[in-house]
Amino acid sequence: MASKAPITRKSRPAAGAVAVAACLFDAAGLQEAGAAPAGRVLMQITPAGDFGPSDGRALDVPAWRVDAAIAARVIAAHNPAQPLVIDYEHQTLHAESNGRPAPAAGWIHALRWIDGRGLFAEAELTPRARQQVQDGEYRYFSPVIQYDPASGALQRVLMGALTNNPAIHGMQAIDLTAAATARFNPTHPQETDVTLLQKLLAALGLPADTTEEAALAACAARRAQADAALTGLKLQADANADAIVAACNATAAVIATPATPDPAKFVPIEALQEMQASMATLSAKVQVREVDDLVAPALADGRLLPAQEVWARDLGKANIAALKQYLASAQPIAALAGTQTAGQAPAGLDQHGLSADERAVAAACGLTPEQFATGRAAA
Repeated sequence: MASKAPITRKSRPAAGAVAVAACLFDAAGLQEAGAAPAGRVLMQITPAGDFGPSDGRALDVPAWRVDAAIAARVIAAHNPAQPLVIDYEHQTLHAESNGRPAPAAGWIHALRWIDGRGLFAEAELTPRARQQVQDGEYRYFSPVIQYDPASGALQRVLMGALTNNPAIHGMQAIDLTAAATARFNPTHPQETDVTLLQKLLAALGLPADTTEEAALAACAARRAQADAALTGLKLQADANADAIVAACNATAAVIATPATPDPAKFVPIEALQEMQASMATLSAKVQVREVDDLVAPALADGRLLPAQEVWARDLGKANIAALKQYLASAQPIAALAGTQTAGQAPAGLDQHGLSADERAVAAACGLTPEQFATGRAAA
């Protein structure tokens, strides 16, 4: 049929790709569902797990897929107040191009997931369509599905058709009796699945449209963080919230309490600073003494002139080695090293440096030579 190839509708480019898949059901297994001519039937839309067309068409994903979580989202997206049309040979999709009428063969009122079997539709067939199926004029059901073009996950069921040109085999037979009895409206387990997924996403702080795979990855990341925290706190894997809080508080208390230093290994900063100051003072005194010990002899023996004393002391404070080197190479000046009389008073002068005339004057004044010499020096 013309609808065997996947169909992409321009009206839904952002939501996902749209494809037509013919699903097999066995008309021989149909049974009357009571006397009501417009009774409900159960039609399988897709099998469980990964599936694809058997007519050789190329897919843009490895396979279409549906599981319980995916089906829960599909069921939640279905609006029972707007039943989905079931036509003949997908004529609704081709009516605009071929101009032919597209009568309805039935309506999909609800969707239901059955574990291990797949996604099913509770459908109301028109009397004519029911008779055609029972008479063998139509044997297969072909849904139009919307799927995620990245993962192939089923997103929505858009419509369906009765056809004789199936593309997916292995589908289960329509069971009129079961459908009419159970009514197959969305059930509480499915609602629970949706609620649990929504609560999980909310607890993880993830967007409501997060995929199941992304939610599981986020759970795994949180579990890894929790395990790392338990290891760091040295707690067992089954530690409860109270134990974790207690361990965190104990760790915080240890960090906040300053440790008492070992006096054998550490000294107070004040003592260290005082010691450094004392060492600096002592070092300065030693340096001054060492400079004195170098400068004084050099002044005495003429290696330094009196005018050079300040320079020599400054040099010694800045670089004692340079001063030593200079003094080692300087030559003494003999004339400055002592007196010409070898330490003896000049001839005619006594030990006080007085001449004979000066001694006479001292005697006349009633002064001792020492007193006279002192007074002369003061004058």
